[in-house]
Amino acid sequence: MAVKRNRWLVISVLVVAIGAFLTLSLLPLLAGRGGHHTATPAEQASGTADAQAELEDRARGYESVLEREPDNQTALQGLADTRSRLNDLEGVVEPLERLVELNPDIPEYQILLGQTKQTLGDLEGAAQAYRTVLTESPGNMDALQALVALLFEQERPQAAIGLLQDTLQTASQANEVTPGSIDVVSVQLLLAQVYVEDGQVDDALRVYDEVIEIASDDFRPRLAKALVLTDIGNVAEAALLFEQAEEMAPDQYKDQVRELAAGSTGTGAPSPAGEDTPAKDDSAAEADPSDASEAGDASEEGNDFIE
Repeated sequence: MAVKRNRWLVISVLVVAIGAFLTLSLLPLLAGRGGHHTATPAEQASGTADAQAELEDRARGYESVLEREPDNQTALQGLADTRSRLNDLEGVVEPLERLVELNPDIPEYQILLGQTKQTLGDLEGAAQAYRTVLTESPGNMDALQALVALLFEQERPQAAIGLLQDTLQTASQANEVTPGSIDVVSVQLLLAQVYVEDGQVDDALRVYDEVIEIASDDFRPRLAKALVLTDIGNVAEAALLFEQAEEMAPDQYKDQVRELAAGSTGTGAPSPAGEDTPAKDDSAAEADPSDASEAGDASEEGNDFIE
């Protein structure tokens, strides 16, 4: 029986990088938050036009700053962000490329550049960006996930499997030189996910069992295996693993584990009333282009644009 791939595209983020799970799963909720007032069509049209004009003005402001100070990182970040909000992804590439040049030690810029190029259809450029990060940091999970996703987009699952197997083979030596540089458990979980996506369920279950043995206090492999077992009809064993995963999960993730279990089996306790789910605050204040000139070449602010 085939597993439910659409769900697994979401679950892979949970099992590989715990911190990314809430951000991804709560994005639809955050997008829907706001006041109770429902704008009329005229108000919506006016608001959209005003917002568009404001963003265009802001972009011109950043461009003006960069004419005087080409390496002003605050302006580069602001321009990339503003053009992204304007859906001008082609215009995002140039400031991102400059940020990559100015900050070779910040891999997030390179990954973001790769994702932008991938969205634009430049798969070769995207792969090059991801591999540049992995050359310096073979265990960078963001780059590994991005490259694996790209390889699947190219219908090259065996290349994705080979990439992760090679990473695992070099992990021992890499971790001797720099302890913790490659998170073996997370790479194994991503490998198992690739097996699931490619329909190699037995191989995925084997890897999950290996991870459960070496990471006995980690809830992620139990949760992942439970979801696979549910999809292939082994509900009884899955229920036990769901229970174990919920018990082992940090408090802030118990609700998500419970909801996944309930969604898979059609049972499960509802989230306790009054418990709030941590959510990413997406209401950060937007910088004004006039502030960019004063900020100068502040590389420490490099992560502000990266979400």
